[in-house]
Amino acid sequence: MHELSIAQSLIDAVLDKTAGRAVMGVNLRIGPLSGVLPDALRFCFDVASAGTTLAGARLLIDEPQARGHCRECGTDFAMTDMFLLCPCGSADVAVVSGRELNLVSVEVA
Repeated sequence: MHELSIAQSLIDAVLDKTAGRAVMGVNLRIGPLSGVLPDALRFCFDVASAGTTLAGARLLIDEPQARGHCRECGTDFAMTDMFLLCPCGSADVAVVSGRELNLVSVEVA
């Protein structure tokens, strides 16, 4: 469960930038190929933020769909699982998106 260390790093980064102001919300973007489980991260965020200026803050997670590009047929397609396989059958696929783990914004009081 590496989500706890990710949550702690996220909280540390937000605390560093908000300088003691109350945080109302944190917005993230997490791709399905990032290896991070959003529900586990939400749980860890709630636990790790207790006693900080982030306690009670909303953690909103945008979960964009993964996309791939086939180098063989040139098709861009939505990836529905972890297998890098184009609908044409080729495995020569570049991941265009889906590996994101970004802090998008922070809402302070």
